[in-house]
Amino acid sequence: MKGNAADPVTTEIVRNFVISCAEDMNASLWRSAHSAVIYEGRDSAVALLDADGNMLGQSTGVPLFIGAIDANVHHVKAYYGDDIAEGDVFIMNDSYMQGSHLHDVTAVGPIFFEGELIGFGAARAHWNDIGAIDPGTTMGSTDIYQEGLRLGPTRIVAQGTPIREWFDLLRLNTRLPDASIGDLDAQIAAIRTGERRLSQLLERIGADTYRSACENIFEQARRMDRQAIAAIRDGTWYREGWLDNDGIGEEPVKVALTLTVDGDRLIVDLAGSSGPVAGSVNCGASQTESLLRLAYKTMINPDRAITGGSFETMTVRMPEECLFNAKEPAACEWYFTGLGLLADLFISCLSEAIPERSTAAHYGDSMVAAFFSVDPRRGQWISIEPTAGGWGGRSDGDGESALINLVNGGFRNIPAEVMETKFPVRLEEFSIRTDSGGAGRHRGGCGVVRRYKTLEDCHCALWFERSHTPAWGLGGGRDGGRPEIEIVHPDGSSERTLKMRARPVAAGTVVETMTGGGGGNGNPKTRPFGEVRVDVERGYVSREGAWTDYGVRIGPGVTVDEGGSEPRA
Repeated sequence: MKGNAADPVTTEIVRNFVISCAEDMNASLWRSAHSAVIYEGRDSAVALLDADGNMLGQSTGVPLFIGAIDANVHHVKAYYGDDIAEGDVFIMNDSYMQGSHLHDVTAVGPIFFEGELIGFGAARAHWNDIGAIDPGTTMGSTDIYQEGLRLGPTRIVAQGTPIREWFDLLRLNTRLPDASIGDLDAQIAAIRTGERRLSQLLERIGADTYRSACENIFEQARRMDRQAIAAIRDGTWYREGWLDNDGIGEEPVKVALTLTVDGDRLIVDLAGSSGPVAGSVNCGASQTESLLRLAYKTMINPDRAITGGSFETMTVRMPEECLFNAKEPAACEWYFTGLGLLADLFISCLSEAIPERSTAAHYGDSMVAAFFSVDPRRGQWISIEPTAGGWGGRSDGDGESALINLVNGGFRNIPAEVMETKFPVRLEEFSIRTDSGGAGRHRGGCGVVRRYKTLEDCHCALWFERSHTPAWGLGGGRDGGRPEIEIVHPDGSSERTLKMRARPVAAGTVVETMTGGGGGNGNPKTRPFGEVRVDVERGYVSREGAWTDYGVRIGPGVTVDEGGSEPRA
């Protein structure tokens, strides 16, 4: 089809085609990456954007990245101006520009059609090592300079030719040079895939029709968001919670959020939040805004894809001095820790405004367990993964168990088979954590137990959160369980901790991690007998928990003793 204006059918074709392009980009990235954290864990995101950096197509991965990738394109355009040529590739990881930690390297490539800049492809992926003071990840950083190699917008491929000096510099600043460059090559391949696929569409419909369809897509998103916000009753709601600490001191870190609905506008204000803090839970502003976009999307038009027209109804206000508005030299390694809590606060505020869609808090943190060796004689390796947990009960159903947190979306645990093949670590247990879901008419989802045993001397690092403010319930529902970790050493001694900076552990050390559950929704004494019985049968709730939390007696053979149970409210 040729022409200037895109009709509704063409607009829908373009909408779905760009999403298909992004899915192909992701497939290319995952199949080409060298590191398990990308090809198994899926700690990545890709996107297609228009020439102004507006989002068009994205694919599964870490959804937190999606709402911030447009910032990378804007920074590249601002820095290079008209000095952007076909075949170029730029990378960056600066925490204050793109918002996340330095491990998240974003590659951006322009897409040209008939000599004209028509858009950009982008691929962000977690590099296992970026040259920080500790291998893999550090829990002890107090400024950005301890966290690794920091890059603003940097051209590494010029008109299709790699710039050798930059590739050499990258190799010299990581403990895993082959894997890091291999992952970068996979990101570049993803961009080239998006460029090739989009060109197929442009050759069929032309650039003018394509741009017209994109504007139609953006305007539809704007209109739907305005209508959705206008349908919510006006009001102002406030919530606050506390992180356990910043990883350096023991003082809790306050997270505060005020949400206002005014007509078709939604205003989020983070005044009252702590910071900046000495530890590494500070977060760049663009990633904070991306998190709020993600939380917004879970409640407002969740069935529609994110586009450049989304979120224009939302205004975000952040204090200049705030952990969510990090500025140099604030440490940002664990930038996402406060974001999980922030998302729960946002959703709780909207749950009060839209009670028919209410959702209790979820376990909320990435709950990271890392094992690695830095001895080149034995082979350097790094295993790092998030851990699943329980989500909050909804107004119309139970929370999900053993699901990755909201921030990470499509991120996955490393499968036991992959872990045990690639690393000297055995996964001895991966199970549902009984009684961790908050009791309620709709039960919170359960956390998990994940127990590791080291088969060689190595290092271990841990970062678990939300014991101070566990997943809270709504409408009489109870809080979810708190996270716990027990480390048992080969000599039989043990210790309990939630955060541990990288330190040596001997072969035979057992690390048992237990994640929190989601909050319950509604009065537990209204949960039907039959649903409690099924919970016990499936291992979500113990017999004791059925009685203490729900007032239900479970008899022999997992039957309900209705006469000995409390009547349903």
